Amino acid sequence: MSEETHRAALSGRTAVVTGVGRRRGIGFAIASRLARAGADVVVQHWAPHDAEQPWGADDVDALLAELETQLAPGARLAATSLDLAAPTAGEELVARAADAMGHLDVLVCNHARSGGDGRLADQTAETLDAHWAVNARSTLLATQAFAAQHDGRPGGRVVWMTSGQIAGPMPGEIAYAASKAVLAGLTASVADDLIDRGITLNTVNPGPVNTGYLDADAAPAEVVDAVLAHFPGGRFGEPDDPARLVEWLVSDAGRWVVGQVLSTEGGFRR
Repeated sequence: MSEETHRAALSGRTAVVTGVGRRRGIGFAIASRLARAGADVVVQHWAPHDAEQPWGADDVDALLAELETQLAPGARLAATSLDLAAPTAGEELVARAADAMGHLDVLVCNHARSGGDGRLADQTAETLDAHWAVNARSTLLATQAFAAQHDGRPGGRVVWMTSGQIAGPMPGEIAYAASKAVLAGLTASVADDLIDRGITLNTVNPGPVNTGYLDADAAPAEVVDAVLAHFPGGRFGEPDDPARLVEWLVSDAGRWVVGQVLSTEGGFRR
């Protein structure tokens, strides 16, 4: 595909991408690709969550300024700070995006809660509910609100993000794995509902992507080496790896893929 063709692939469409708060995050890579493909882009961020993580938060204004440079000519960028743990957050996300841009064509639910997790013996109602609220409930309700505003025009797309629990155990992240497994398990059912409204839904498992948590100063060397040993290509996943798949799914080229849970892991061996 030529650069000019790529920059026009999503021209005239508006995409909402959640979890765009860090330059090294998957959300930023997705938003950047959709912007370069010509879409108007609305991004959601929640800096307080990032600030609680070992890798810390980015300067959101600087991040947005950088993302704006990725926009194709004539395309627009809007952003909103929103805590997706709130019961009404899914509906609020879509309402804010629609107020900023009008009709929405694409919804990419990339956000996730990290931390405050553990093994089965560590779980409480609070830890399970906290991950459910952000990872599953807000995604489902945002999808509901997105579908309600969609008018059946071509190009309606929803992408959810799951995780590696579909392919192997994650015993140290029970709350996270449970909430993400909900999305993988519901993909076929919700996709069957949405397709009659002109919307395709698919779910992406990006595999182990180094967004900072596998850096040498963020994880013990033995952990980094152990994870790296499972990659036949000799490198971790990078944020742009799943972003390429998401861009394809929301484009016209991906229109015949419906209700699938797709892994993009570079041959990761469990």
